[in-house]
Amino acid sequence: MEDTLLIAAVERFVNGEMSEGELIYFNDLRKNNASLDQAVVEHQMFLMQLKNYSGQKDFAKTLHAVEATLTQEGVIVNDTPVTKGKVISLWQKYKRTVAVAASIAGLVSIFIATIVSAVSNKTGKTNLTPLVNKINQAELKTRQIEYKIDALAAAATPAVKEKIDAKFGATGFLIDASNNYIVTNAHVISEAKNHLIVENSQGEQYAAKVVYVNKENDMAIIKILDTSFKSLPALPFSIRSREVNLGEQVFILGFPKQEIVYSEGYVSAKNGYLMDTSFCQLTTVANFGNSGSPVLSKNGELVGIIASRETNDAGVVFAIKSANIFRAVAQARKFDSANNISIGTANTLKGLSRENQIKKVENYVFMIKGN
Repeated sequence: MEDTLLIAAVERFVNGEMSEGELIYFNDLRKNNASLDQAVVEHQMFLMQLKNYSGQKDFAKTLHAVEATLTQEGVIVNDTPVTKGKVISLWQKYKRTVAVAASIAGLVSIFIATIVSAVSNKTGKTNLTPLVNKINQAELKTRQIEYKIDALAAAATPAVKEKIDAKFGATGFLIDASNNYIVTNAHVISEAKNHLIVENSQGEQYAAKVVYVNKENDMAIIKILDTSFKSLPALPFSIRSREVNLGEQVFILGFPKQEIVYSEGYVSAKNGYLMDTSFCQLTTVANFGNSGSPVLSKNGELVGIIASRETNDAGVVFAIKSANIFRAVAQARKFDSANNISIGTANTLKGLSRENQIKKVENYVFMIKGN
């Protein structure tokens, strides 16, 4: 979880706003994640202190109101001189309240530090975070239940294949619709130890195999093996071979969740992390699961592939330049002549509204899953 999502989840849990299913999932997470459990406990303490502090403030206001009323009616006389002694008197009167406020500030600091530490410990030596969505055990159990329900619902259809229990999720997209070749990241397919599948937006899964990997450029090409997969028409987008333009507007389609998600942004630097010329820098939104997502220009040209983001700044995203796809295809053909990959050059997206561009592209974008 990202720190902001983690805070929101903890608050919803403490406030009793979670559904029964979410509560079961969240409690499983707490059992398996000591940092999360500690964050919940500290947030509960924080709310308790905040409630106590609020009560004290309300009580103090009531006392002040009563004192003001009695003084106005002449029942009591407030003749305390305004001297240095008044400061001491005020300190004696409010030192407990100040202490409570200080303790609350301390708890907030501890709470935030715990979350930041929990997130930071997951990162590597670089400031880059690959955007593969790792599915934890609790979520895996939920998926298994969903798959069993699907299987029961489809019992009357013997041709339905049993879905695999995926342990990671990312994105990929077709570059050859005739021969069913898909591009994604090398770090994505490295997660697949036993099975590698692609899943379309309707939840249909198809077995795939790796035909090319380049870890240096973080690129991989896979091929759909299932004969049950129906090939799609020619690609609606072209793949750009020239350089990106600084400030160029782009949009992204990917699977950071169980449905396709759209985001947009612009090219903020022509080179990537540490001036890597194989990459460009984008200012946009990309989350775990967006690795391998296509980056398209407003005219419908594929200009990049999402790979990672800045660890300390979620809005700084790095994409592999599309020119690397041509090199990867050439190397894949050289490695194995059976890899008859043909990249289309037609572009039917130019001049269309963004909504219509998305409608034409989304069927060519897939979830990449495996275990």
